[in-house]
Amino acid sequence: MLEEAAPERAVDAAVHAYLHEILGIAPKVRAWPGAGKLPYFLQDTFEVRELNLLNRQMLLAIDKRPERQGLANVRGQMDKLRQLAAMPVVYVTGTLASFERKRLIEQKVPFLVPGNQLYLPELGIDLREYFRKPPAAPDTALSPATQAMLIAVLLRKPWRAEWQPAEVVSELGYTAMTLSRAVRELTAAGIATLRTEGRARWLHTERTAAETWERAKPLLRSPIKRRFWARPIPKWEPPHVRLAGLSALARHSMLSEPQWPIYAVSPAQWKTATKADIETLPEPLPGACEWELWHYNPALIHESETVDPLSLTLSLEGNTDERVQLALDELKGRFPW
Repeated sequence: MLEEAAPERAVDAAVHAYLHEILGIAPKVRAWPGAGKLPYFLQDTFEVRELNLLNRQMLLAIDKRPERQGLANVRGQMDKLRQLAAMPVVYVTGTLASFERKRLIEQKVPFLVPGNQLYLPELGIDLREYFRKPPAAPDTALSPATQAMLIAVLLRKPWRAEWQPAEVVSELGYTAMTLSRAVRELTAAGIATLRTEGRARWLHTERTAAETWERAKPLLRSPIKRRFWARPIPKWEPPHVRLAGLSALARHSMLSEPQWPIYAVSPAQWKTATKADIETLPEPLPGACEWELWHYNPALIHESETVDPLSLTLSLEGNTDERVQLALDELKGRFPW
């Protein structure tokens, strides 16, 4: 995977230099005008560039995720992009393990690793050089409490570029120790800067809400700790619990409701239920629901039957169903900014 912070021209130069070195040609890499019309799930994953190689037009789908989530979805994503663009598509990443390279070749997925590997079956090119070991992903994810606090701030209307973290932490029921950690994490990640005024502390950002969300996304994780089946108990019925997963997404899009309703519960709700010896089920028996145990309270917004849209998006990012991805695109169009 190529570093997200690298400018487009650096990626262009790396591709150009590698192809010139191994093929002895001067390919042209430039912006592709159709990139802004792609579905959000493709825009979020790839930087799409246009390449003229040996008198053939093709697209470079440059993986821009800070942490590559494996290659399970790459084939489907490349097929979708090729279908929309009506031209060949090459997957571009900074590193590939040997088993990943083998899998892409077996699936006939063209790929390019600048300085290392090139596989273009349509042009009869298969250059196998050496393998770089992918760098270990740094453990830079925000803690669940910090993530919950940031999402709560992003959901506020109107957006305020400066806020008191103590106020937000108090609303969410966290401790002073959690407050200090959240301030450290947000400032260390460059998401906000700290300003003090007497005893009051303020966090400030020069970005809009949308820009802050995009800046923080690589550090955010799915809120789901585990999934299980169980029959509802009195304290696990609306309005005490929120619809989650595909049930929540169906309320915000044209997606059909799932066969069994899905709800989210907080750590505190789960703790109370375990003390009451709640019975979890091995499968969806009659009267059961699917439950998601979250790392933080799913009720970040008041008077809503569903979990908040930002946490919902994070919880479903790994779902490869095209219908779900289209519904998530629809949901993203309704974000509060």
